[in-house]
Amino acid sequence: MAKDATIAQFKQLQRNLWLRTYLMGILEFDGETQAPPQGAAARAEAMGALAGEYHEALTNASAQNLIAQLKAAADADELDEQTATELRVLAREQHESIAIPTEEAAAWSQLTSEANAVWHKAKLANDWASFEPYVDRILETLKRHAGYIDSSRDPYDVWLDQYERGMDSAAYDRFFSQVKNTVVPLVHAIGERPQPEASFLSAHVPGAVQMDIARELMDLVGLQRDASVLACVEHPFTNGMAAGDVRITTHIYENNLLSNVYSVIHEAGHAVYEQNIDSAYAYTCLGTGSTMGIHESQSRFFENIVGRSRAFMKPLLTVLRKYAPEVYDNVTEDELYRAANIAQPSLIRTEADELTYPLHIMIRYDIERQLFAGEASARDIPALWQKYTRSYLGIDVPDDAHGCLQDTHWSGGSFGYFPSYALGSAYGAQMVPAMEASGIDLNGACASGDLASVRGWLREKIWRWGAGKDASELVLGACGAPLDASFYCDYLESKFSGLYGL
Repeated sequence: MAKDATIAQFKQLQRNLWLRTYLMGILEFDGETQAPPQGAAARAEAMGALAGEYHEALTNASAQNLIAQLKAAADADELDEQTATELRVLAREQHESIAIPTEEAAAWSQLTSEANAVWHKAKLANDWASFEPYVDRILETLKRHAGYIDSSRDPYDVWLDQYERGMDSAAYDRFFSQVKNTVVPLVHAIGERPQPEASFLSAHVPGAVQMDIARELMDLVGLQRDASVLACVEHPFTNGMAAGDVRITTHIYENNLLSNVYSVIHEAGHAVYEQNIDSAYAYTCLGTGSTMGIHESQSRFFENIVGRSRAFMKPLLTVLRKYAPEVYDNVTEDELYRAANIAQPSLIRTEADELTYPLHIMIRYDIERQLFAGEASARDIPALWQKYTRSYLGIDVPDDAHGCLQDTHWSGGSFGYFPSYALGSAYGAQMVPAMEASGIDLNGACASGDLASVRGWLREKIWRWGAGKDASELVLGACGAPLDASFYCDYLESKFSGLYGL
């Protein structure tokens, strides 16, 4: 077969895979936002069928033969750079997917779709017992699948590597130890200082008004309105299905406007990344973000480093005064800055302040490690949650809805995902001095509300590469050095010592 024809087949294979991913993304978004609850079973059936088709298309004999032919062409240096990169990424996915039988891949998709529907009801009813059997089934499946992929490795390390290539529990242990040594003493010291008075934080702002505010914040981050959509859900998320179809969500609390503000800025950070991937990667395996940690580095960069900076209070307050003048006309930039950065232990991860946030991740990481080590099962999770919350945050968990039922991730089988959130914050902090060294005036951009220069740097260093580069390569290229948690620790130490006069 001629090489050109082989490459054309490879491009068509990727397009076929993308199509199923796109359809599954629509089903997921619809299920989370507006689909009727009684449609959950049918949706799970459809998701399972699409997942099965995806797996079959990727792993059948024809696809394996195609990848083998292209590997030979790559070895002979006969492929252009983009096709060679596509081959590297898809060949890795194929190798890992071949290990899992197609019928098990379809059953997995159906299981997680069912589990997600049960989780929604369980969270609202504070009913861990109804969700518990699904967690055990998901864990059993993940351990089995990890053995299929690489029986020589610890199952948890297999999944940690899936979300963040090159990371394992030993690397995360070192990372979290360094972060813990910075954060825990800071949290303790801040606990002895008075918190700022910020009664405006609980002022009532109607949901419709909050949605108007959210759309303006999407504009500030840089989302294209005709290529994105905003909806409300129980647990905010982003689906980046194509450059022209990025969907973000938020959760409205009418007596907590800043919750919506920072949820939207966070999700818009994910979305603007997806919108700025090189257009040449459309419909290929490169046309999405890199690792979970890199994706989180972008969302948390905009949420915290930009959105909670002192400089950004000026454009943010302009938006808040425009839509809620009765609340914000008499609030100063300094008051808003201190209110947006109150550091205080709390129960809900997505509502946690920037300083205590990594402690929430450590709770989940420690529990996941025990589950995969066989030291605990789903029935032990509520007690473990209580134990680690008391140990790390110094507070008690009143019920499971405010504890182990608060996140959707486990219902989707995303064990090993949570650590990447904390890693993302560290990546973002390390990008700041590199960005400024290249001549970007980050503070000036934040103060003006014109983030074009910041987006330009991120587009060049991170966004345009899509999935074509792993985290280690992106961080090295953007920052000139591998990941160093010292930048993150120094950032937190400096910011919160200044805020609380330590």
